[in-house]
Amino acid sequence: MLECGMLERDKRALRRGSNILIKQLVVDELLIQSLQADDILTESMAESIMAEQTSQKRSWRLLLLLPKRGPRAFSSFCSALRETEQQHLYDLLTQSPEKDGKDMPVERCVDSSLPFPTQEEIAAKRGRTHEAMEFSLDADSPINTPVLPCTPDFYLSRCHQSYKMNSSPRGLALVISNVTFDPCAAPDLDPRKGGEVDDEVLRKVFTELDYLVTVHRDLTAQNMRSCIENFCSQPDHRTVDSCVVCLLSHGVDGAIYGTDGQLLQLDWVFKSFDNAHCPLLQNKPKVFFIQACRGEEMDCGVEQIDGPARTCSPCCEQLDAGREGQGDAHCRQRGDIGRPRIKLPQRSDMICGFASLKGTAAMRNTKRGSWFIQELNTALRLQARDTHLSDIMVQVNRRIKEREGYAPGTAHHRCKEMSEFTSSLCKDLYLFPKYQPQY
Repeated sequence: MLECGMLERDKRALRRGSNILIKQLVVDELLIQSLQADDILTESMAESIMAEQTSQKRSWRLLLLLPKRGPRAFSSFCSALRETEQQHLYDLLTQSPEKDGKDMPVERCVDSSLPFPTQEEIAAKRGRTHEAMEFSLDADSPINTPVLPCTPDFYLSRCHQSYKMNSSPRGLALVISNVTFDPCAAPDLDPRKGGEVDDEVLRKVFTELDYLVTVHRDLTAQNMRSCIENFCSQPDHRTVDSCVVCLLSHGVDGAIYGTDGQLLQLDWVFKSFDNAHCPLLQNKPKVFFIQACRGEEMDCGVEQIDGPARTCSPCCEQLDAGREGQGDAHCRQRGDIGRPRIKLPQRSDMICGFASLKGTAAMRNTKRGSWFIQELNTALRLQARDTHLSDIMVQVNRRIKEREGYAPGTAHHRCKEMSEFTSSLCKDLYLFPKYQPQY
C-alpha cells in the first residue's frame, strides 16, 4: 500500500531537530524552489511560507507542512539543505547517534544527538549566512526575506505599458538618515532612537532591488542640500532607468530638520529632480520616501464598532516631530509662524510616499524602526515582483492603519498612523526585481 504521509522515523527526526531547525533554518528562495522542483511544495504553499514575516514563522510553517507531503519529503528536504549550503542542519537530521545501533540509510536517520554547532562554525560552513543569521536569530528584527524575483512571463506582459526598468543597476539610491542632533544648535530635537535600523533596512532592500545605494547619516540642513545637489548631478543617472531618495529625520509640514535644527524644504528637494533641474532623469521614474512628521497632531484613533480587536506594541513608540514623548501641548507652544508649507509640485514621473498624513506625527519604534519603513520593507520584498508601486503604497497604508502603539505624553497613551503618497507617474511603475531581459 502506498504511503501518503512521511515515514514515521523521518517524522521523529524532524521533531527531535525542530527546536534547532526553527532557530537556524534559512528558508530562502533557493530552498523553496528546490522543494517545488521535487513536487513537495505547491506554488500556493511556497507563497504562504514566504509571506510569513519572521524567519522562525517561515521555518515553523514549512516544518508543519513537510510531514504531510509524502514519503519523499524528508529526503528532498535533506537534499535542499545541502543545495543551500546548510550542511550543519543536514548533518543534524541524517547522522545517527552512537547509542542507536540500527542500520539505517544515511538520509533516513531519526535520532540525531549532535551538539548544536557554535555560531562561528555555522558561519564557516555557510558562506552567505552572515546576513541571514542576523534575522533568523531575532524574531523582532525587520523582515529580511530575500526579495522575490519577477518572472519572465510577468515582465513580458507588463513591460510595454510600463517605465523601462531593466538597467543594471536599476538606478542610484540616496538615503539620508538623521539620528543624532546637535544638543546646542537643536536642543528640542532628541535622538531618533531606531532611526539607524531604518537606514540599514533601506540599504539592504534597495541593494537587493539592484540599486546602487549611498547612505549618509547625521547631516546639517546645508549638508543635506549639498548632498542632494551632488546626487542630482551624478553622470551615472544617464545610463540607469530610475532613482530613489529616502529622507529620514524629525520634521514639520513641508520640511525636515538637519542635525543643526535648520529646516530643509521638501519643495526644494522635489524641484531639484524635476525635468528642468535634473535633465539626466527626464522621463525616468523618481521615487521618494519621507520618514518624518508633517505636524504635531496625534491621531489617537476612535473606537471601532466591529472588526478585529486592537493590538498593542511595546511602550517604545516615539514621534518624529521633535522632542520625544511630550505630546501636542509642547509642540504647539512653538507656534506655526514661518513654518514652510509643502506644495506638491506638478512635475512628471515622480512618486512620493510620506510616513504620515499632512499635519500629523509619524511613529517610530525605538527598537525596530519606524512603522512606515517596516511596512515598506516588507511590501517591497514580498510584492515588488508583480505589484505596481502605487498598489504597494496602498498595501503599506493598509498595514499601518491596522497598527496601534502607546507613546508617553499622547492622549490616553494611544497612537495611530496613516501614511500617504502622491504621484505624477505617467506610466505603470513596476520594479521587475531580479529580472534581466535576454537579448
